[in-house]
Amino acid sequence: MTDLTTLLEVGGPLAALGGGAAYTRAKYPAVYWSAVGGPISTARLISSYSSVMEACGLTVAPSRLRVLAVKATTRREVRPVPPRRGIIRPTSTGLRIRLRLAPGQEPADVAASAERLRHAWGVHAVYVTTVKPGVVELRLVGYDVLRRVRMPRKTESGFLKVPVALREDATPFVRDYRTVPHQLTLGATLSGKSMYLRHLIAGLARQPVALVGIDCKRGVELAPFAARLSALATDPDEAADLLPVLVKEMEDRYDLIKARQGIAPDTPDEEITSDVCGLPEGERPTPVVLFVDEVAELFLTATRKDEERRDEMVTQLIRLAQLGRAAGIYLEVCGQRFGAELGKGATMLRAQLTGRVCHRVNDEASAKMALGDIAPEAVSAACAIAPELPGLAVAGDTSGGWSRIRTPYLSLGDAAEICRESAHLVPDLPALKPFRPALPVHPVETPAPAVLPHPVTD
Repeated sequence: MTDLTTLLEVGGPLAALGGGAAYTRAKYPAVYWSAVGGPISTARLISSYSSVMEACGLTVAPSRLRVLAVKATTRREVRPVPPRRGIIRPTSTGLRIRLRLAPGQEPADVAASAERLRHAWGVHAVYVTTVKPGVVELRLVGYDVLRRVRMPRKTESGFLKVPVALREDATPFVRDYRTVPHQLTLGATLSGKSMYLRHLIAGLARQPVALVGIDCKRGVELAPFAARLSALATDPDEAADLLPVLVKEMEDRYDLIKARQGIAPDTPDEEITSDVCGLPEGERPTPVVLFVDEVAELFLTATRKDEERRDEMVTQLIRLAQLGRAAGIYLEVCGQRFGAELGKGATMLRAQLTGRVCHRVNDEASAKMALGDIAPEAVSAACAIAPELPGLAVAGDTSGGWSRIRTPYLSLGDAAEICRESAHLVPDLPALKPFRPALPVHPVETPAPAVLPHPVTD
């Protein structure tokens, strides 16, 4: 009886502790990782590093000098040499460790064993990046960071840079318009495409940039941000009038660059430029970011007159995509469906859009149109996105690299409030003034009349 009582006294707190740990791991994975998962994985890594590397085939035969030194000083067996391990650096989402590769090894050898390392050290995922020749960094992620997105406190930011989502390796996905000037973003209804667009507009609203929108859904997506927009077209007819103005603005900026190139011979080389970013600050035009929502609406036609208008708009979009970067004009093309069946010019326009972000789509053809020409293996990852994970997407560019990302939640009211607070940053572009959206007038709420107490009578 005494032993049973002692067992109950000891087992009760242990069961409560185990249940609390399980609850914390499910509801608060970051807390569980910092308190429990991180120390356990670190101990596993330190204790089993040599054996795990040998099991993964990441060891090499020791040098002759090492063999002679071991035999001369000890009688233990001479074992293969693993990559030299650096200091283990814990993070809020996992661990980081650098490895100096042994002679004859390459980073692809370590990347091929990432899945084995994940199981051996009990982490959610392992990612390998090359730091410099002969040195790779292992980023161990302790839990699924895309299940509940929390952006890092320190993110890369700057002019025309917007941290818009979180990668699956716990690093921020930054939309850099200077590096990737134009981008195609696809996503079905309720896939999170609008949330992604919302983050972009809210991030750019605080910067000295002109924001132009084409929203053929009568403006329901972009109209809440009207306070910060320099121009807004809400149907194909208005878009047909707005695009030639942007093309003319681009041509005027090229004339400005040409005039700068025709300067005196004694001008320093650093002042000679081929794009607006190299112009002096006083002469540099304001960058323009064009958001095109539901791009398929610009391609759809019903009559011969609509076909002529469509061909003109597509031609102007292609010109902006081909020549706009040097003039400081950037494209953000969004839609639910984008394929060659939209008509002439669709494939040519896609070829000019360097960045690609594909949310959940309704058919494999759309995923292939977004990612098939840059990273064929990413198409299957895009098709596997579940409907219950809005905001999850596959991001890639024409370099062939791709990764899964997820956008954190941002309410429409908060994004619209950011645009209203940044309304004073709308630049003065005379050519776009006719297209400036009218701001809604909110009625002034009058207080209700006070109700005076009435005496109680019979």
